[in-house]
Amino acid sequence: MDLVAELGVSVAAAVLDVPRSSVYRCRKPPVVLVKRPRHVPVRILSPAEQEGALAVLHEQRFVDLSPLEIYAILLDEGTYLASPRTLYRLLAAHGEVGERRDQLRHERYAVPRLCADAPNRVWSWDITKLKGPVPGTLFFLYVVLDIFSRYVVGWMVAARESARLAVTLFEEACLRLGVDVAALTVHADRGGPMRSRPLAEKLAELGHLRSFSRPRVSNDNPFSESQFKTLKYRPDFPDRFGSHADARAHLDPFFRWYNHDHRHTGIALLTPADVHFGRAPEVLAARQRVMDAAFAAHPERFSGRRPVTLALSPQVWINKPNPAVAVQTIASIENA
Repeated sequence: MDLVAELGVSVAAAVLDVPRSSVYRCRKPPVVLVKRPRHVPVRILSPAEQEGALAVLHEQRFVDLSPLEIYAILLDEGTYLASPRTLYRLLAAHGEVGERRDQLRHERYAVPRLCADAPNRVWSWDITKLKGPVPGTLFFLYVVLDIFSRYVVGWMVAARESARLAVTLFEEACLRLGVDVAALTVHADRGGPMRSRPLAEKLAELGHLRSFSRPRVSNDNPFSESQFKTLKYRPDFPDRFGSHADARAHLDPFFRWYNHDHRHTGIALLTPADVHFGRAPEVLAARQRVMDAAFAAHPERFSGRRPVTLALSPQVWINKPNPAVAVQTIASIENA
């Protein structure tokens, strides 16, 4: 049944809920478009001329010259092949235009993801500079710390950065603490001593794994950076050290304070030594007893809720994965 013939265009369009223009468009015969052949420019080189121009461009004497230079040399010799732009276009069509020199390619480094659930699982270490007695003189402070407990397991002051000194530092720290060689990962940035062969061989001999930060990403080594900040932001930190002995005289009491007296906010206000040597549960239980006694004496001061002391985190991460991103990645893989 032809609704248009029976009801008219307006009524038929209203019944079908379409614009009248669509009705008129559908009733028109289809327009067949005839594709015209493309006009060939009169200036284009013929296939034979293109092959001849390529042969000239490929001559040995032109191997290190640009098409613009080749164009000028041919003109001086009384030959005209084509314009410089045409020569460039001809080479580009054959994939022969590009940078000839080796280009710097930045390697894509994996994000280090390390988890410590107990002391002596992950050690982080770094070297910082200390100003000497006069401008231009420096001392180098090596510090190795445990990321779970923040305990400084070894440190030294030296006159230079040296892989051999780093090897000695790790040997002494492992011997002193009796580290389980099968469970320790050593993390550092990409400085010379950190990537040196002597240290790599020593860590392999001890059975330790190595991990490195990405270049120019200080957040990949946050615990060492934080420890250096604690050192250098203390009021008694001097602008310069008069000698190597002067530096040691300042740093020795600092590291004793840092390990045994400093209440660290990242480890439930415990000292690094308490966490590293397993005294944390006892200290936290004693704190809770004090809080319970305070609550029993004055419950109104705590809004009626029993106070709870800070808890020690069971895991410490370097670059903890984002669970939401991981779920999205798994979902995208399953849907692929």
